[in-house]
Amino acid sequence: MRYDVRLSIIYEYPRAAETGRHLLCLTPPNLPGEQTVVASRLKIDPRPDERLERRDFFQNPIVEVAFYEPLERSEFLMLARIERHARLKPLDLSPPLERLEGEIAGHAGVEPEAPHHFLAPSPRAPVEPLIAQWAAGLAKGKKSVYEIAIALGEAIYNQMAYDPEATEVDTPVSVAFAARRGVCQDFSHIMIVALRSLRIPAAYVSGFLRTIPPPGVERLEGSDAMHAWVRVWCGREMGWIEYDPTNALNVGTDHIVIARGRDYDDVAPVRGVMRMAGEQRTEQGVDVIPLD
Repeated sequence: MRYDVRLSIIYEYPRAAETGRHLLCLTPPNLPGEQTVVASRLKIDPRPDERLERRDFFQNPIVEVAFYEPLERSEFLMLARIERHARLKPLDLSPPLERLEGEIAGHAGVEPEAPHHFLAPSPRAPVEPLIAQWAAGLAKGKKSVYEIAIALGEAIYNQMAYDPEATEVDTPVSVAFAARRGVCQDFSHIMIVALRSLRIPAAYVSGFLRTIPPPGVERLEGSDAMHAWVRVWCGREMGWIEYDPTNALNVGTDHIVIARGRDYDDVAPVRGVMRMAGEQRTEQGVDVIPLD
């Protein structure tokens, strides 16, 4: 599937912000066998005084910008044409849970995708005893790591209510789990905490999901939003698989990857500091338009 993707993030400041520096994680990567970026462009208004492009440890494209002059508004606009490649539903070649630790230990590399980086607690996915207890109950009787991952994802889908009003971007995972409500970011963090409590490596994926309107209803511009899902290391033979707990499905051609990391903090679209007074107002719009 080919898509045209448009992401706009606008910040408005009650008083002119004097200076600012940001890390922008907005540019889609080429992923061999998964997605090809035909073309992409990141437009920044006003034009920054500094602009540096690089990759972070996890090989996500990062654009670092700095503003030296006062500004009342800033906009980050990402435009891309992306091809997602079809992938077959995973064949379960994962080991039983009791064998996974040995397979992790046998992985000698420390490259960005090495499972070792995704086992320890991280800022947005800390140790949570209640989630660990919940995960242990769901893992009982499961024959493989992949089977456990699917059981956790389906349980989140069945037990949690999607509610955009229930949480904020900085709501702790424990609060969302206790309320059994939240959005894709919360559900992904819950699944990551649960998997890591079982010593299963798990990563956070930020991207887009094409929304499909009901038959006969025209797709609305701006109806898409940034999305999040989970990456799970299922052993030496199976490697990494991706699962969307918000929709209880294996990730396919409707999902477009922007970045991968340990949790949201690693892949936040815009990070940085502004020298300013008062609260800023943010507006975000996403369009994912299929071309095939």
